[in-house]
Amino acid sequence: MNLKDRIPWQIKLIAKIILARVPVKYNFWKHLSLFSHGPMNHPEYAYGVFKKHFDRVGLSRKDNFVALELGPGDSLFSALIAYAFGAAETYLVDAGSFAVRDLRAYRLMAEFLTEKGLPTLDVSTFDTLEGLLEACSGHYFTSGLSSLKAIPDSSVDFIWSNAVLEHVRKREFAPMMCELRRIIAENGVCSHTIDLRDHLGYALNNLRFSHALWESEFMVRSGIYTNRIRYSEMLNIFKQAGFDAQVVNKQSWDTLPTPVNKFNKEFRRLPEEELKIWEFDVVLNPSAPL
Repeated sequence: MNLKDRIPWQIKLIAKIILARVPVKYNFWKHLSLFSHGPMNHPEYAYGVFKKHFDRVGLSRKDNFVALELGPGDSLFSALIAYAFGAAETYLVDAGSFAVRDLRAYRLMAEFLTEKGLPTLDVSTFDTLEGLLEACSGHYFTSGLSSLKAIPDSSVDFIWSNAVLEHVRKREFAPMMCELRRIIAENGVCSHTIDLRDHLGYALNNLRFSHALWESEFMVRSGIYTNRIRYSEMLNIFKQAGFDAQVVNKQSWDTLPTPVNKFNKEFRRLPEEELKIWEFDVVLNPSAPL
């Protein structure tokens, strides 16, 4: 266990609340590993995430499928990777502009794909990230739910996310799933990995707080927010949005890492087996025509 893991969750909470209000750009905090939107700026990791979801849904490397990643985070590598796998167009939708813009990072991604024997672009021929995205038909949108509303109906064949859905604001979660259902093609498919742990001590400390406090702008903007939607409730939202959900993997604790008596009352009544689920993978298919 490293020093960071030994820090009590309460100290992490206070530190992040304070640091989130210091007027410093995201890239500074990312460099210090204090705030990060995942390791998607590492070629091998980004490739592994894409391939896991791509292989899971049974897509073949054929031309002309349209892909969408929710929460690309610290890079837009997925545009290059999807292009290498035959995507005709790729949407990358996030809640802000977090992706690295230095083209040297994208050259490393292209070199990685070349080593894999996959087609890619010569990144050295581009002067800007926008030019590179245009060449591989990539579209980077940074307004979350609002961005999804700009995508045409039934136009996307493959949607994926990796430890992203738990960060969607609770009040926006059902509307976002409805937007995904609107834009997915009738024979399209979604693959999502969802992490239900808190982002303080990777336990359930986020369930200690009342709804009013946790959903306040104060907490949402503190770099620790997850929507606290539990497993069964999330599956029900998928169904209500018009998806059939197939859970293909589920991880549970043997014992709860946070005592139930420490939870806010809205979570104490949930079955313990429900609370023990800390991660799951789900494949979503449209259940019926809209």
